[in-house]
Amino acid sequence: MGMNQFLQSLSDLETIDRAPGYFKFEQHSVAAHSFKVAEVAQFLADVEEQAGHTVNWRLVYERALNHDYTERFIGDIKTPVKYATPELRKMLADVEDSLTANFIQNEIPSQFQAAYTRRLGEGKDETLEGQILSVADKVDLLYESFGEIQKGNPEPVFTEIYRESLTTILKFKQLACVQYFLAEVLPEMLAADFSDRQKLAQLTNQLLEEPSK
Repeated sequence: MGMNQFLQSLSDLETIDRAPGYFKFEQHSVAAHSFKVAEVAQFLADVEEQAGHTVNWRLVYERALNHDYTERFIGDIKTPVKYATPELRKMLADVEDSLTANFIQNEIPSQFQAAYTRRLGEGKDETLEGQILSVADKVDLLYESFGEIQKGNPEPVFTEIYRESLTTILKFKQLACVQYFLAEVLPEMLAADFSDRQKLAQLTNQLLEEPSK
């Protein structure tokens, strides 16, 4: 038993499409998403560090790069379906955990199993690094949906994905990196010229003005 199965499986992530079942102008794979989330998390962690907070960079990179590896087992399930009910979300998480544990036990050499149990486990927790991952994941999803809206994609699901992504990001408003994103990055994104700009700006302002839940 060596690392061959894990290294070979990385190519599988290139073949799993994000937001399956919808017309898209631009395809995004799980592999590309993982790279982008790592880049976003890196930037968010920079902001946190400049704000005087201690960042565990090893955890930032490990969690960001590996956070969707388990989709190799079950694929990328449509966002509205994945979050349809808490019970369904828990069932899917349980399946992922079981398949991941089985994979680590059977395919990862024993001397590396503890490391990969940490890397392939749920990285979104209450730690600063876990919160950074939660935000980075939604920032990339926000940009994926924005890209489709900007190009004039008629699928209404991308507006809903944009809404869900920004709503989740706003749950972390206490973080310095989120405050920076909302003040500096989001306005610049919405300043781009596209046909639904006014409609999306209104939706964004509505979400920003809603009281925190």
